[in-house]
Amino acid sequence: MRLWKSLPDSEFDFKSFNEGEYENALKARQRAEYITSVLYPNDKTDQGKELRLKQQYFFVSASIQDIMRRFKKMNSNFDDLPKKVACQLNDTHPALAIVELLRILIDEEKLEVSYAFGLIFRVFSYTNHTILPEALEKWSADLLGNLLPRHLELIYD
Repeated sequence: MRLWKSLPDSEFDFKSFNEGEYENALKARQRAEYITSVLYPNDKTDQGKELRLKQQYFFVSASIQDIMRRFKKMNSNFDDLPKKVACQLNDTHPALAIVELLRILIDEEKLEVSYAFGLIFRVFSYTNHTILPEALEKWSADLLGNLLPRHLELIYD
């Protein structure tokens, strides 16, 4: 299990503060804290759906980046990735982890697309404990495209 906390690039905007915009001085910190302060916001509104997608991406991205950091520390051959890394997804919430690892392998590690696809098929397993429609999340292509355009492109691929 991993516990993550979102933080802004800078905690405090001195320029805004000195210009008398006191609330704006802390806006970045507040925006970052929304991601991890309360999980599973009501997703009946567009803002709730967006925050929930941001939360899910934040957690899977942090976890996948940490997995990759640790793998690369001890290994240089990506053929070994499925031998050293196994990700069990037990619900739909972490499903973006698949696309995030694919993005990292293709865009950051510069692996061939077909090779990267082959790796992720052997790294991830999925089990779901319900088939109730309300438990299976769906994201609109517009929302996903606005927040994660590269991920949507990879999903279409």
